Amino acid sequence: MQTESKIIGIDLGTTNSVVAVVEGSDPVVIPNQEGANKTPSVVAFLDNNECIVGEIARRQAATNPTRTVTSIKRLIGLHHEDLAEWAAHLPYPIVNHDEQLLIDINGLGYTPQQISALIIKKLKESAEAHLGEKVSQAVITVPAHFDDNQRNATIESARMAGLEVLRLINEPTAAALAYGIGKDEDSEEIIAIYDFGGGTFDITILEISGKTFEVLCSTGDSHLGGDDLDNAIVSMIIEAVSYTHLRAHETKANLVCRLLLE
Repeated sequence: MQTESKIIGIDLGTTNSVVAVVEGSDPVVIPNQEGANKTPSVVAFLDNNECIVGEIARRQAATNPTRTVTSIKRLIGLHHEDLAEWAAHLPYPIVNHDEQLLIDINGLGYTPQQISALIIKKLKESAEAHLGEKVSQAVITVPAHFDDNQRNATIESARMAGLEVLRLINEPTAAALAYGIGKDEDSEEIIAIYDFGGGTFDITILEISGKTFEVLCSTGDSHLGGDDLDNAIVSMIIEAVSYTHLRAHETKANLVCRLLLE
């Protein structure tokens, strides 16, 4: 008798991603090939176009910034004109090809879906190595504010990685489900869930009644994540250094003028 393959759960994050599976009645986070429970959502391309994913890609980002793709989740399902102001903060080049957003690596164009697929594929391979069997189906979490384009693009990425997406679950809802596991079925409460990630800041209000979860409202800001705070801090440092340099330059100039006048 053929047994059904396991269904994995994937948290495809802006900064890090995680894959898990239910063993018995408990969810278990699956370690990757490096033994870590989380995988950096980083894809890098080397001189010979070899692709590396995860921690090994993150480690070489400083020496290979234009070919190391980070925070790809912020681009998935978007068009070139959607990038607006914050595209300037990306270290890798973005191009507009026939109204399609592409990342230019070594003269080759990659869609955000293709880059995301490489991350999902690594998670899939980690799960298969852990379980000792092939995996073909997954449930994936997405930000609550993701629109249809972004959700469909996430499904497409999973398909490219060889996974059928059974369901997309809003990240705050997934957090509520994890919170509600094992609670009294007669309990009723309204909870607020804040999700502060690398790319977004979401809040969702849910009503929990036994095993029923109802979303009362959900909103978020797609430009108020950890990346945005990092960019703000970098801008402050650059401004401070520039100001200090300018003051030092002015002081030297004033000193030269005084010496000449004397």
